[in-house]
Amino acid sequence: MVFTAALSGLLVHWIAAVVVGAVAVLAGVLLARRRVEPLRISAGWPLVVCGVLAVWPVATRMEAAASDPLREAAAAGAEVELRLEVSERPRRVRSTGFGATPSGVRTVVVAANSGDSRVLVLAPVDRWADVLPGQEVVAKGTVAPAETGSLTVAVLRVRGPPLWAGEAPGWQRAARALRIGLREASGVLDDEQAGLLPALVVGDTDGMVSAVEDEFKASGMTHLLAVSGANLAIVCVVVLYLLRLMQVGPRGSAVGALVALVGFVVLAGPEPSVLRAGVMGAVGLLALALGRERSAIPALAVAVIGLVVHDPAMAVDFGFVLSVLATGALVLLAPRWVDGLAARRVPRVLAEALAVPAAAHLATAPVVAGMSGQVSLVAVVANLVAAPVVAPATVLGLVAALIAPLAPWAAEWVVRLAGPEVDWLVLVGGTAASVPGAVLDWPGGWWGGLLLAAVLAGLVLAIRLSRVRVVVALVLAGVLLVLVPVRVLAPRWPPAGWAAVACDVGQGDALVLSTADSGRVVLVDTGPDPVPVRDCLDRLAVDRVALVVLSHLHADHVGGLAGVLATRAVGAVAVGPGRSPGWAWRQVRQEVAEAGVPLLRLTSGQRMVWPGLVLDVLAPPGGEEEGERGADAAQDGTAINNRSVVLRATTRAGRLLLTGDVELAAQADLLAAGVDLTADVVKVPHHGSRYTSPRFLGAVRATVALVSVGAGNRYGHPSPRTLAAVGRGTLVARTDHDGDSAITAADGKPVLVTRGSPRGPPR
Repeated sequence: MVFTAALSGLLVHWIAAVVVGAVAVLAGVLLARRRVEPLRISAGWPLVVCGVLAVWPVATRMEAAASDPLREAAAAGAEVELRLEVSERPRRVRSTGFGATPSGVRTVVVAANSGDSRVLVLAPVDRWADVLPGQEVVAKGTVAPAETGSLTVAVLRVRGPPLWAGEAPGWQRAARALRIGLREASGVLDDEQAGLLPALVVGDTDGMVSAVEDEFKASGMTHLLAVSGANLAIVCVVVLYLLRLMQVGPRGSAVGALVALVGFVVLAGPEPSVLRAGVMGAVGLLALALGRERSAIPALAVAVIGLVVHDPAMAVDFGFVLSVLATGALVLLAPRWVDGLAARRVPRVLAEALAVPAAAHLATAPVVAGMSGQVSLVAVVANLVAAPVVAPATVLGLVAALIAPLAPWAAEWVVRLAGPEVDWLVLVGGTAASVPGAVLDWPGGWWGGLLLAAVLAGLVLAIRLSRVRVVVALVLAGVLLVLVPVRVLAPRWPPAGWAAVACDVGQGDALVLSTADSGRVVLVDTGPDPVPVRDCLDRLAVDRVALVVLSHLHADHVGGLAGVLATRAVGAVAVGPGRSPGWAWRQVRQEVAEAGVPLLRLTSGQRMVWPGLVLDVLAPPGGEEEGERGADAAQDGTAINNRSVVLRATTRAGRLLLTGDVELAAQADLLAAGVDLTADVVKVPHHGSRYTSPRFLGAVRATVALVSVGAGNRYGHPSPRTLAAVGRGTLVARTDHDGDSAITAADGKPVLVTRGSPRGPPR
């Protein structure tokens, strides 16, 4: 009831919380006054208490936040100076690279309190990434309105470091030292495992490889990256077991486990899911000390009520909601399912292994679907296979964190012991995510979540009815026999005989050219991040890349190079004479050197030939390449774009003109030089920006135009004027709307085939 009041108050209005509370009080009084059954008397008064708590303090806190004076300043976009107390660990925000700005973490989000006002701070990673819960800082910046449905009254945008920072509490400094020690000790593992172990143990995802995060999301294993009741259960069970071996009594064991629980909560940080699990664990251990071990449901209820009363905003925190639903499923559903399977002669160990992940996934699936717009079809199996190594890896990682400050060498050896377990988790996540049809697209938002909840509820009810059970079984069999073969065994992508594919890599470029040698391609640009271009090559079943051409060194063209070099056999990497921006040139050289791949230079007039594919370099003209100083100094984006490598590709589907990001000056130079620009297909320059000459596009005379562009980008790409200049008789494919876009041949002419993209609206 308290949770419902908080949820309705945040999503509708604080008065809704008052109404829910009043209804609860009235219902509780009516139940308590009916003295027919003692059970109804005992059930009425707790309802009254919950109703009172829903009105005060839950609704009163919402009303105070709604009338906070800082909201007026935020509405006006005022510049303010605030004294803040940090309430949670900073969350790093990874930004996709574009232009001369590399991919990486440049911003952190810090939850803080300014007096009684909740503020969300958006600040540079420098100096702000190190602040700790309980630390006081003074910051100056511009306030903006916060999102609705939250107790946060304003968002403070800060451009520099804190004006002043106080001393963080000692226990928080100690916890940070342990987290840093674990992160450094994990460095003895490969990058994927080194990033996963701290996330698994204490929820530290700063070092996670983005590809592993995406694989865990697709396989339904994301919950392993957030500290929750499972982590605390592992810690408490291990401590209780050790204390019992030492013949410590039940009460002493409970006290020892409680100390370990509090220490782990401090180590992991005061996140909503951690606090929920911590409070529930503390109540459960108290019940154990008092001799009432079977108190999981009361412990969960007390945890939820207490935390929502303490912080009503937890009612809309996805991590908290997922944690509560998963725990409730493990307490309410899993034991019944285990008993039911055991009654059907399924070994109890196997029954528990099946029931636990299935119950947790069923309970959390609607929320996950509403959050991500996806439903994982492999989550139960993936979690079943991963479960045996989670506890050993967590315990070993925690031991490594505890001993790292005292004996770093010993911590590294403990981490090595955890290496095989973490490697297994990476393997399971990657394998499950690569299963065709592993993820089903689903409507996002509240309505999508409610729709899936209704579907699951109807399915569960139908299975319980013997007559309907047969119909459900037939429907599921039909789905397996019809839809699965259509989606999995006979995929429609890529189209047969494809000659070129513009990959959907977001706001960036990556275009694949096929050769007559099956499985070997030429890749022109790699997009802003490793994962999208890797996924595109996976969809095309490409395992060998004869040549990677980087048209120029902007981040949205070179950011995915490391992913290609790590997952494919690459013959060589080629660049033009441009060496700006300097950071990108140094990054490319380092990645190529580490992969042991030759680095080539391209200039106009060169020709490269493969079976079924010919590449002619049309621009830029030859000349001296920039040195290191020039690379660091020449940061003008237009100048870098105009030194893009321009290619003419002759394929079995006709001629393609690949233009990089050339702008007006470079386009004019090509026209003035009398270069033959005619082509059947044109990759529209610079994501369709307005700096594209209609005369240039007219000289190409293409029948198909490919626009590689990210959905909802902030640059206004593609420009309506440029799209109009392409011509009425030209087919236009945009990767933000159409997804991967392939060129095939029919009767000697190019044919456009698109895959479709979930990231953009339909055309």
